[in-house]
Amino acid sequence: MNYEQARFNMIEQQIRPWEVLDSQILSLLAIVKREDFVPAAHRALAFADLEIPLTEALAKHPDQCMLLPKVEARILQDLSVQKHESVLEIGTGTGYMAALLAHRSQRVISLEIDADLAEIARENLLNAGVHNAEVRTGDGAANIAKAVSNTDPLQGPFDVIVLSGSVAKVPDALLSMLKIGGRLSAIVGFEPMMRHSLITRVGEKAWRTTQAWDTVAPRLQNFPEPSRFSF
Repeated sequence: MNYEQARFNMIEQQIRPWEVLDSQILSLLAIVKREDFVPAAHRALAFADLEIPLTEALAKHPDQCMLLPKVEARILQDLSVQKHESVLEIGTGTGYMAALLAHRSQRVISLEIDADLAEIARENLLNAGVHNAEVRTGDGAANIAKAVSNTDPLQGPFDVIVLSGSVAKVPDALLSMLKIGGRLSAIVGFEPMMRHSLITRVGEKAWRTTQAWDTVAPRLQNFPEPSRFSF
Protein backbone atom coordinates (compact mmCIF):
# COMPACT_ATOMS: atom_id res chain seq x y z
CA MET A 1 0.00 0.00 0.00
CA ASN A 2 1.25 3.48 -0.86
CA TYR A 3 0.65 5.23 2.46
CA GLU A 4 1.72 8.66 1.24
CA GLN A 5 -0.71 8.57 -1.69
CA ALA A 6 -3.48 7.33 0.59
CA ARG A 7 -2.72 10.11 3.08
CA PHE A 8 -2.81 12.71 0.29
CA ASN A 9 -6.15 11.35 -0.92
CA MET A 10 -7.57 11.46 2.62
CA ILE A 11 -6.62 15.11 3.01
CA GLU A 12 -7.79 16.22 -0.43
CA GLN A 13 -10.93 14.08 -0.80
CA GLN A 14 -12.25 13.85 2.77
CA ILE A 15 -10.81 16.61 4.90
CA ARG A 16 -10.71 19.66 2.63
CA PRO A 17 -14.33 19.12 1.50
CA TRP A 18 -15.29 19.22 5.19
CA GLU A 19 -14.12 22.84 5.31
CA VAL A 20 -10.81 22.08 6.99
CA LEU A 21 -8.65 24.63 5.20
CA ASP A 22 -6.16 25.67 7.90
CA SER A 23 -2.76 25.03 6.28
CA GLN A 24 -1.14 24.23 9.62
CA ILE A 25 -3.73 21.54 10.37
CA LEU A 26 -3.38 20.04 6.89
CA SER A 27 0.42 19.98 7.23
CA LEU A 28 0.14 18.32 10.64
CA LEU A 29 -2.07 15.57 9.22
CA ALA A 30 0.68 14.87 6.68
CA ILE A 31 3.35 14.72 9.41
CA VAL A 32 1.69 12.58 12.11
CA LYS A 33 1.45 9.09 10.66
CA ARG A 34 -2.11 7.93 11.29
CA GLU A 35 -1.29 4.39 10.20
CA ASP A 36 1.11 4.04 13.14
CA PHE A 37 -1.82 4.49 15.56
CA VAL A 38 -4.22 2.09 13.84
CA PRO A 39 -4.52 -1.50 15.14
CA ALA A 40 -2.51 -3.79 12.88
CA ALA A 41 -5.60 -5.74 11.77
CA HIS A 42 -7.11 -2.55 10.31
CA ARG A 43 -4.02 -0.70 9.07
CA ALA A 44 -5.17 -0.86 5.46
CA LEU A 45 -8.16 1.25 6.53
CA ALA A 46 -6.08 3.97 8.20
CA PHE A 47 -7.15 6.64 5.70
CA ALA A 48 -10.69 5.45 4.97
CA ASP A 49 -13.73 7.61 5.70
CA LEU A 50 -14.92 5.39 8.52
CA GLU A 51 -14.55 4.77 12.23
CA ILE A 52 -11.81 2.19 12.77
CA PRO A 53 -12.69 -0.31 15.49
CA LEU A 54 -10.32 -0.96 18.33
CA THR A 55 -10.67 -4.72 18.20
CA GLU A 56 -11.57 -6.87 21.18
CA ALA A 57 -7.93 -7.86 21.41
CA LEU A 58 -7.24 -4.22 22.32
CA ALA A 59 -10.44 -3.02 23.94
CA LYS A 60 -12.87 -4.61 26.37
CA HIS A 61 -15.69 -2.63 24.79
CA PRO A 62 -16.10 -3.52 21.09
CA ASP A 63 -17.84 -0.22 20.25
CA GLN A 64 -14.65 1.74 20.96
CA CYS A 65 -13.15 3.16 17.78
CA MET A 66 -11.06 5.91 16.22
CA LEU A 67 -13.08 8.92 15.10
CA LEU A 68 -13.45 9.69 11.41
CA PRO A 69 -10.35 11.46 10.03
CA LYS A 70 -12.43 14.46 8.93
CA VAL A 71 -13.98 14.74 12.41
CA GLU A 72 -10.55 14.71 14.06
CA ALA A 73 -9.33 17.38 11.66
CA ARG A 74 -12.40 19.61 12.08
CA ILE A 75 -12.13 19.42 15.87
CA LEU A 76 -8.50 20.51 15.69
CA GLN A 77 -9.32 23.41 13.40
CA ASP A 78 -12.26 24.60 15.52
CA LEU A 79 -10.24 24.50 18.77
CA SER A 80 -7.35 26.57 17.36
CA VAL A 81 -4.94 25.18 19.97
CA GLN A 82 -1.88 27.36 20.68
CA LYS A 83 1.65 26.29 21.62
CA HIS A 84 1.45 27.73 25.15
CA GLU A 85 -1.80 25.94 26.03
CA SER A 86 -2.56 22.91 28.19
CA VAL A 87 -4.98 20.24 26.99
CA LEU A 88 -7.08 17.56 28.66
CA GLU A 89 -8.38 14.75 26.45
CA ILE A 90 -10.89 12.15 27.60
CA GLY A 91 -10.82 8.95 25.56
CA THR A 92 -7.24 8.33 24.41
CA GLY A 93 -7.87 5.26 22.29
CA THR A 94 -4.56 4.43 20.59
CA GLY A 95 -3.22 7.97 21.04
CA TYR A 96 -3.63 9.54 17.59
CA MET A 97 -5.67 12.55 18.68
CA ALA A 98 -3.34 13.05 21.65
CA ALA A 99 -0.40 13.13 19.22
CA LEU A 100 -2.10 15.76 17.06
CA LEU A 101 -2.97 17.86 20.10
CA ALA A 102 0.57 17.54 21.47
CA HIS A 103 2.04 19.00 18.29
CA ARG A 104 -0.22 22.04 18.71
CA SER A 105 0.08 22.60 22.47
CA GLN A 106 2.48 22.80 25.39
CA ARG A 107 1.23 19.65 27.11
CA VAL A 108 -1.55 17.08 26.94
CA ILE A 109 -3.03 14.89 29.65
CA SER A 110 -5.14 12.12 28.12
CA LEU A 111 -7.37 9.75 30.10
CA GLU A 112 -8.15 6.24 28.88
CA ILE A 113 -10.45 3.90 30.82
CA ASP A 114 -9.07 0.71 29.22
CA ALA A 115 -5.67 -0.14 30.72
CA ASP A 116 -4.56 -2.16 27.70
CA LEU A 117 -5.41 0.66 25.31
CA ALA A 118 -3.67 3.17 27.56
CA GLU A 119 -0.46 1.14 27.41
CA ILE A 120 -0.68 0.84 23.63
CA ALA A 121 -1.24 4.60 23.36
CA ARG A 122 1.84 5.30 25.48
CA GLU A 123 3.94 3.07 23.24
CA ASN A 124 2.52 4.64 20.07
CA LEU A 125 3.26 8.16 21.31
CA LEU A 126 6.78 7.17 22.33
CA ASN A 127 7.45 5.59 18.94
CA ALA A 128 6.12 8.76 17.26
CA GLY A 129 8.54 10.92 19.25
CA VAL A 130 5.75 12.68 21.17
CA HIS A 131 7.00 13.53 24.66
CA ASN A 132 4.58 16.21 25.86
CA ALA A 133 1.51 13.94 26.02
CA GLU A 134 0.88 11.93 29.20
CA VAL A 135 -1.58 9.04 29.05
CA ARG A 136 -3.24 8.19 32.35
CA THR A 137 -5.36 5.11 32.95
CA GLY A 138 -8.64 6.13 34.48
CA ASP A 139 -12.36 6.70 34.18
CA GLY A 140 -12.74 10.18 32.72
CA ALA A 141 -16.21 10.71 34.18
CA ALA A 142 -15.05 9.76 37.68
CA ASN A 143 -11.80 11.71 37.41
CA ILE A 144 -13.68 14.92 36.62
CA ALA A 145 -15.59 14.74 39.88
CA LYS A 146 -12.42 13.98 41.83
CA ALA A 147 -10.52 16.83 40.17
CA VAL A 148 -13.25 19.34 40.99
CA SER A 149 -13.25 18.19 44.62
CA ASN A 150 -9.42 18.34 44.64
CA THR A 151 -9.15 14.68 45.66
CA ASP A 152 -7.44 13.72 42.38
CA PRO A 153 -6.14 16.91 40.72
CA LEU A 154 -5.51 16.76 36.99
CA GLN A 155 -3.19 19.78 37.08
CA GLY A 156 -5.96 21.97 35.71
CA PRO A 157 -7.62 24.23 34.89
CA PHE A 158 -7.07 23.70 31.16
CA ASP A 159 -7.02 25.90 28.10
CA VAL A 160 -8.54 23.13 25.97
CA ILE A 161 -10.63 20.04 26.78
CA VAL A 162 -11.43 17.44 24.13
CA LEU A 163 -13.95 14.62 24.45
CA SER A 164 -12.89 11.99 21.92
CA GLY A 165 -16.30 10.39 21.86
CA SER A 166 -19.89 11.48 22.37
CA VAL A 167 -21.90 12.37 25.46
CA ALA A 168 -25.60 13.02 26.02
CA LYS A 169 -24.75 16.23 27.87
CA VAL A 170 -21.51 17.97 28.84
CA PRO A 171 -21.20 17.83 32.66
CA ASP A 172 -21.07 21.19 34.40
CA ALA A 173 -18.11 19.93 36.43
CA LEU A 174 -16.12 19.55 33.22
CA LEU A 175 -16.94 23.09 32.11
CA SER A 176 -15.64 24.38 35.44
CA MET A 177 -12.21 22.92 34.58
CA LEU A 178 -11.77 25.38 31.69
CA LYS A 179 -9.73 28.54 32.10
CA ILE A 180 -11.46 31.76 31.13
CA GLY A 181 -10.97 31.90 27.37
CA GLY A 182 -10.64 28.11 27.28
CA ARG A 183 -12.50 25.91 24.79
CA LEU A 184 -14.14 22.52 25.08
CA SER A 185 -14.94 20.23 22.15
CA ALA A 186 -17.68 17.63 22.53
CA ILE A 187 -20.00 15.63 20.29
CA VAL A 188 -23.35 15.91 22.03
CA GLY A 189 -26.74 14.28 21.61
CA PHE A 190 -28.28 11.02 20.51
CA GLU A 191 -28.27 8.87 17.38
CA PRO A 192 -29.13 9.12 14.54
CA MET A 193 -27.61 12.61 14.54
CA MET A 194 -25.48 14.49 17.06
CA ARG A 195 -24.02 18.00 17.06
CA HIS A 196 -20.46 19.09 17.62
CA SER A 197 -20.39 21.65 20.43
CA LEU A 198 -17.55 24.13 20.86
CA ILE A 199 -17.98 25.66 24.31
CA THR A 200 -15.88 28.70 25.27
CA ARG A 201 -15.62 29.98 28.84
CA VAL A 202 -16.15 33.73 28.57
CA GLY A 203 -16.39 34.57 32.28
CA GLU A 204 -16.28 33.18 35.80
CA LYS A 205 -19.77 31.72 35.39
CA ALA A 206 -20.41 32.27 31.71
CA TRP A 207 -19.96 30.04 28.65
CA ARG A 208 -20.70 30.47 24.95
CA THR A 209 -21.69 27.47 22.80
CA THR A 210 -21.32 27.17 19.04
CA GLN A 211 -22.80 24.17 17.19
CA ALA A 212 -21.60 24.30 13.60
CA TRP A 213 -21.78 20.76 12.25
CA ASP A 214 -23.39 17.33 12.63
CA THR A 215 -21.80 13.94 13.10
CA VAL A 216 -22.19 10.73 15.11
CA ALA A 217 -19.65 9.12 17.45
CA PRO A 218 -19.61 6.25 19.95
CA ARG A 219 -20.31 7.06 23.58
CA LEU A 220 -17.64 7.78 26.14
CA GLN A 221 -18.13 5.32 28.98
CA ASN A 222 -19.83 6.17 32.28
CA PHE A 223 -20.96 9.70 31.43
CA PRO A 224 -24.56 10.42 32.51
CA GLU A 225 -27.36 9.31 30.18
CA PRO A 226 -30.44 11.44 30.90
CA SER A 227 -33.75 10.27 29.56
CA ARG A 228 -34.56 11.38 26.02
CA PHE A 229 -38.24 11.73 26.93
CA SER A 230 -40.09 14.16 29.14
CA PHE A 231 -43.71 14.23 30.22
